[in-house]
Amino acid sequence: MSTIQIKSPYVIFLGDIQDKTLAKTGAGLAKWCAQDVLGQIRLSDCKVDLNLADLTLEQALSMGAKSLVIGVAPVGGSIQASWLPTFVKALENGMDIINGLHTNLATIPDLLKAQSRGEGRVINVRQVTTEMPIATGRKRQGLRLLTVGTDCAVGKKYTALELTHALNAKGINATFRATGQTGIMIAGEGLPIDSVVSDFVSGAAELISPDNTPEHWDIIEGQGSLFNPSFSAVSMGLLHGSQPDAIVVCHDVARERVSTCPDYPLPELKDCIDLHLQCAKIVNPHVRCIGVSVNTSSLDPSKRRAYLDNLQAELGLPCVDPLVDGCDAFVSVLQEQFQQPVGQIHA
Repeated sequence: MSTIQIKSPYVIFLGDIQDKTLAKTGAGLAKWCAQDVLGQIRLSDCKVDLNLADLTLEQALSMGAKSLVIGVAPVGGSIQASWLPTFVKALENGMDIINGLHTNLATIPDLLKAQSRGEGRVINVRQVTTEMPIATGRKRQGLRLLTVGTDCAVGKKYTALELTHALNAKGINATFRATGQTGIMIAGEGLPIDSVVSDFVSGAAELISPDNTPEHWDIIEGQGSLFNPSFSAVSMGLLHGSQPDAIVVCHDVARERVSTCPDYPLPELKDCIDLHLQCAKIVNPHVRCIGVSVNTSSLDPSKRRAYLDNLQAELGLPCVDPLVDGCDAFVSVLQEQFQQPVGQIHA
């Protein structure tokens, strides 16, 4: 498991991105770590706004910023040359750069030189530096829930965080298990599953969620989607290594096509549920779907409730927007369906 301690307060760097779906890291930190965020730094042609205070690097430094967090995750994880001057200046002025991209910033000559001139350091969150085992398929003690989805960036992390909070609020022992760079930054630990060599993804997923007490829930952050050709491999590995007792399917009501493969329509929710259960039953024959998490932010508020009610009637499962409704409906299902000790559930 990787651990990270971000020096706070910090500022979120958005660069010059044009698409808000690429700002998942920044948006997640703004939502879950608002007390540590001073504002955002955007270059002149950036079209994404997280509704944070716009700051220059100089302003951030004067306010006591100790870290610059790269808040964007472009496809492929590469950085733009236009970002380097800001990074160099931040390092020279003693700020750490928190990097969640696949690109190892510590290997870029300009940044290496900048680190030698100042006290700032590059911290690469998405680098796996230890050897991973292959999966064993052994049933581990404890209970596990994995968030899965119809596509990337449809609310898997937010749902896992909200559900963990709801379980703890009810006095149920639950831990959020981060599998992506943003989740790791929020939780302070985790494992960047998409940086693991493919043969070892399921084994890494087993490490993320080790044996625990029988009544403990690990709420595991999902990645990608079985229906997204770009990232389905990591999704399947995480599904099998997690060995979930339960899944929550996540969906964005505004999404009609697969984000990275626009020739592909998004699946029907029932098909998404059925395929995930079919694949998960390879490692846990008793897995069940306990609800659907829907991002309804694009809906007219007057239509939101009717949409969720109709979906719930169609699927026969609780359907909620966690950021509006909370996750109590999911907690109730877990309490009702998993009251037996884990040894009896899997008998």
